[in-house]
Formats: sequence, structure tokens, C-alpha cells
Amino acid sequence: MTAAPTHNLLDAARWYRSRGYAPIPVPARTKIPVLAGWQDLRLSEEDLPRHFNGTGNLGLLLGEPSGWLVDVDLDCDEAVALAPQHLPPTGARSGRPGKPASHWWYICQGAKTRKHQDPVSKKMIVELRSTGAQTVVGPSIHPSGEPYDPVDGEPAVIDHAELAAAVTALARAVTERRHGRKETIASQPRPLGNDRFLADSGILRRAAAYLDRIPPAISGSGGHSQTYAAATAMVHGFALDPEAAFSLLWDRYNPRCEPPWSEKELRHKVSDAASKPHDKPYGWLRDTGPTESNDIDLSGFVVRTPVVAADAPSPPAPEDPGLLPPEALRVPGFVGEVMDYCLATAPYPSQTLAFCGALALQAFLAGRKVRDPGDNRTNMYLLGLAHSSSGKDWPRKINARVLQAVGLGNGLGDRLASGEGVQDALFGTPSMLFQTDEIDGLLQSINRARDARFESIMGTLLTMYSASNSIFPMRRKAGQNEPGVIDQPCLVLFGTAIPNHYYSALSERMLTNGLFARMLILESGPRGAGQEPTVSDLPERVLAAAKWWSDLRPGPGNLASAHPTPRVVPHTDEARALLVELRQAAEQAYGEAEARRDAVATTVWGRASEQTRKLALIYAVSENHAEPAIGVEAVRWASRLVMHQTRRMLFMAANHAAETPFDELALRAMRKLREAPDRSLSHSVLLKRMKMDSRSFHDLIDTLVQRGDVLAESAATAGRSALIYRLAEKEGEGRVKEEGAECGL
Repeated sequence: MTAAPTHNLLDAARWYRSRGYAPIPVPARTKIPVLAGWQDLRLSEEDLPRHFNGTGNLGLLLGEPSGWLVDVDLDCDEAVALAPQHLPPTGARSGRPGKPASHWWYICQGAKTRKHQDPVSKKMIVELRSTGAQTVVGPSIHPSGEPYDPVDGEPAVIDHAELAAAVTALARAVTERRHGRKETIASQPRPLGNDRFLADSGILRRAAAYLDRIPPAISGSGGHSQTYAAATAMVHGFALDPEAAFSLLWDRYNPRCEPPWSEKELRHKVSDAASKPHDKPYGWLRDTGPTESNDIDLSGFVVRTPVVAADAPSPPAPEDPGLLPPEALRVPGFVGEVMDYCLATAPYPSQTLAFCGALALQAFLAGRKVRDPGDNRTNMYLLGLAHSSSGKDWPRKINARVLQAVGLGNGLGDRLASGEGVQDALFGTPSMLFQTDEIDGLLQSINRARDARFESIMGTLLTMYSASNSIFPMRRKAGQNEPGVIDQPCLVLFGTAIPNHYYSALSERMLTNGLFARMLILESGPRGAGQEPTVSDLPERVLAAAKWWSDLRPGPGNLASAHPTPRVVPHTDEARALLVELRQAAEQAYGEAEARRDAVATTVWGRASEQTRKLALIYAVSENHAEPAIGVEAVRWASRLVMHQTRRMLFMAANHAAETPFDELALRAMRKLREAPDRSLSHSVLLKRMKMDSRSFHDLIDTLVQRGDVLAESAATAGRSALIYRLAEKEGEGRVKEEGAECGL
């Protein structure tokens, strides 16, 4: 990495921007920006010369705009002196000659700005600055005339709850040095949160890992006692200062509770736990390893309480069923014929993308025109994953050509700009096909949901999917007496994305809000061999079938378009019996997931039966649009596809979705090992592939070894012995429970 420029302001701004940080202009020899809306300023490379023209200072936007770069600003000499005892080590520190090392820098996703003041003088002790704040950095000049240091070196990557607790402990230590300590429990020894032991042994990290294994407090299910036990473990078991214990509970445990505790309630729990004696020795979780009498096995941080039994095995990790086999991507009739045309004409044919495009086209054409005996409709949300330049646009172009040729071009949509926009489009055209590329960006925006319009998109997609056999009430607009409704809306979504971008957008929130379960996600794998593109007319049979659907008006008289009565596509007796068996298998999988409180699995399995019935209906109308019937082959095909993809979605969710930045790093390390030969890598190779600094990597590996996820082994070589990390085999791994095996799944 090149060194930071120390004189030229424009070069420095370019250097910071190249590192992913967001520079902003600040008036010379000041620390406060004056541009209106500076918090929202995002300067491009072309903007920099206009704002950094040789005069003034330079600040960095903190938090999300700069890739979650955060600044722990030490505002007093005591904080600077005590920081090494309390703050996690980091390779990036800065300051100025009169106040060296007064800014400690970290990468800390999800961190919030926090300020800690002296309770007597009300002067600032330490600040944790994140999104919405900024810090002036070198080569700027302090009001005193001293130059600031540049933010050089590599900031440590750290969990937001751990950092917040460390900053709280530092502020408390400064306060105690100035004003003395009021003992909460006279009989207990001085908490070790006030000496180097806390930083050196990673107590906060271990306490945070402990909290991650405690089930959240759920209303009506012993939530009070569960939270009290968690608070007791923090203040007694790990010997944390009550303020540090509260900070950890507030940031890491409380968001998982249903409903979350208020600040007053949670502080009361911590205070109550700290004020009462405990039958275990003070610091028993901190000082000792696992023994027969301990309630906690520190090697795995498994809570041995009535809530989680000591000997209860962890649920087996979802097995990877692999990519969908090619034979599952064939549907007779219209879908197959559109696929064949796409594969014959695409520069880079992809069976998966061709299948997604053809299935989306058939679902749209049959929208509001057919239904099965259970009133399931053909509206689908399809997502095709493929790498760059693999032909993601070709199926979209074919669909557009077909619809234009039969007079349905007004039913095409592109990007989902807002939930209101989607509603307005469907109000005018109740059946629409939205074809959206790079949908991962939309999912990431929905996941962060800092903009209300992305929340409205998510709400609209969730509600519109379920309203396909009823009505969708519109919002009331100014000047309208009646808001109006959309009768039986059919929204078909065909999105494409690059796999790694999509997986990085996954989070527990995204997986459990219902949108993930409503999507059928198919991966194309490696790009196929290219072929010379050809110009050819659309097949006559494809156009004839599309025209037939365009002309179909189900329902009586003039109301057929405004309020259609879709034709019922019947089941055969054998198909109906098979659907019942499938539903029961999905219900069994749902019940098992519910018993282990797996919110992601319950969300996905809860939609499996519905997805199967929708796909079987589309199969039937593709096979014979004039006289369709849902037969046993349609159900078998649909059930194989849904059961396979449900397991694949759960496997990918388990290996990519993380609640915290630390969890994300842990999952990434385990993926690297899983993809390696023999599921093992040497220390140096894994360190390089993780692209982490050595200290943070050691902390990560230590946690994975303690959790039992990774094994550390020594291997003899020609020279000295090498350290090898191997992915641990979990009980039950390598098996996929065959729910619904008798259904032919």
C-alpha cells in the first residue's frame, strides 16, 4: 500500500478515496464542515479538484459512507493513557504532535455514534464516531497550527458490540481515576475491566460469543429470567463493569429479544444482577476452564441451563445438494420451446437463464387467466444467478420481443424504483412482468432500509405476492375521494444478479422477512462455451401460443379484464394425492425447524407447498394451453425442483448470511476451508485468502477452534512443522433428510 500524501490536499483526498473512504472539504484550520448537507456528500473522482484546491482542511465521513470506518476519539489525556488497556488493538492510529495517538480507527459494521462525558464537569471523555459524523485528518492543520497525522495503516475489523463495550469501559475507567469508584457490591473484587487483562485475554470477545449462544428473551417464554441470567453471566461470570455489561447486552443480545427491552428495563436487569450475590466464585467464566461443576463449557460457549440442555447436540448443518440437475430445467410445451429458441440464438447459451426467462414469460401470460383448485395463481418471483458477460440479458430480450409481437408490451417493467411506482403500474396494467438486472443492489438497499422507498418496495413485493387471488388496496392520493384497488394483481419478477454480489446481500433480516422464501433462486454455474449469434424469427408455435393467451378473456362480458374469473385447471386424483404428501413433508420439516427456533428454515419451508402448486400449474398450462390439467408428472417435476432448491437456499443462507461482521468473517473462513482439498489449508494460505491482518486473523481462528467449527493440527514438513486448519465434521453432516421420499422427491 502506498504511503499517504503528507502535503498535497488533492492527492490526499484521492488517496483516501482509493481506500474506500469518503473525503469532504472543511474550512482551513477548523474542525467543522460548513457545506449544507455535508453528511450526504459523496464526492466522485471528478469532484475532488473543485473541493480540494490547495487550501482548507480534509475530513472523512465515518461509518457507512466509508465502508464502516469508525473513529474512537480520545478527548482527554487520561483516555489516551488508558486506551491501550481497554481498546482492541488496531493498526491505524493518528493524532497530532501535541496529542499523539488520540484517534483509534476500526472497521466496525453497524456501529453507532456514542459520546461519553464526565459526570461532574460534563466535558467529553471519549467518542465513538460513526455514520453521521466526520473527523478531520492529515494533511489538515489543527486550529493550534499543528498538522494532523494521516489515517495510515490498516484499521482492525471488530464487532460493533465489542467496540461499544470497550469504549464504555474506557470512559468508566477515566471517571473512576478522576472521582473514585462507588462499589456496587462491597464483597466483590475490583472488576478486571479496569486493567490490561481485559484487552490481553479477549474477555469482551469471549463474553460476546457467550451472549450469541444464549437464546433471546421471548415474551411469555421466561424472558425475564433468561435476560437476568444473561446479565448475571456478564457482571458475575465475566467480571465486567456493569456499564460494559449493559453495553454488550444492549448491542448484541437485546436486538434479538421479542420484543426488545427498553433501556430502562435492561439497565434494571443489569443493576439487579450486579447487586445480588451469586453461588459461583466471582469471575468463574473468566478465570476457569470447563469442569464438572461449571454451568458453562468455555470451549464451545454452550449454555447448560434448562433452556439449552448440556448434552443436546447441535442441529446438523444444511447439506449442499449442489446445482439443480439439467433435467429439472425442462418443461414440455411453451416453456421448452422458448428455451430452445433462446439456447439456439444466445451468444453464450445458459440453460438456467433460458429456463428462468421462459418460465417467467409463461407465468406472466397466464396471469389472472388460470388458477388451480386451491386458487393458487401463476405469479412468481424468479432470480437467476450468473457471472458477468454470461448472457443474462438475452432471455429478457426474447421475452420483450414476444410480448411486443402479441400486443402485450405495456405489461413489461424494468427497474423497481419504488413500491408506489410498482403499485401505480399494476393499477393501470394489473398483470406485469418486471425484468430487473443486478437485483442484488436492490436487495442490499432493502436490507439496509435507510431510505423509506426501499422499505416500500419490500412491503409492496410481499403484499402483492399474497394478493394475487384477492385485491390490493391502493394508497389514498391527494384530491382523490376513493383510493381504488387492484383486482387480482399478477406481478411476475424475473431478476438476475452476479452470485457473489447476491450472497453478500443476504442477512438474517432479509432471510426472515418473507421475501427470500417467495423467490425461486437458480444458479447457472460456469459460463458455457460461446457460439456465433444468429438472427432468426421467433418460432411460429411460440407466437401462436402467446397470441392465444393474449386473446383469452376469462370471465363474463366486459368485466373479463377488470374483474376476471380465471379458469380452474383441475388435478388428477394421483396428482392431488401427491400434493397432499408433499404438503405433509413440508409441514414436518417446518415443525422440526420451529422446534429448534430456526427462523430462516421455518420461513422457507412455510412456502414450499405453495411454490410447488404454482409450478405444477405453470407446467400444466405450458404443456397444453388449450385444455390443461395438472397431472402426476407436473407435480413430480415441481416437487423435485422446490425440495432441491429449498435445501440449496438453506445451505447458502447458512454459509453466507451473518448477523455481525465477525460472523461474516467466520463464515467466509469456513467457506475457504470447505472449498479446499481435504477441507483444510495451512495457516499462511488461509491468512492470505482471508485478506486480514495477522492479529485479527488469530482472534478469528481462536474463536472458531473454541466453538468446535475448525480443528488446528500440526503437520510435519521438510523443515519445521506447519500449522494446518481443518473444517470440523459435524454430527449429521453429509446427510439430507429425505422428507417426502415417497413423493418421488
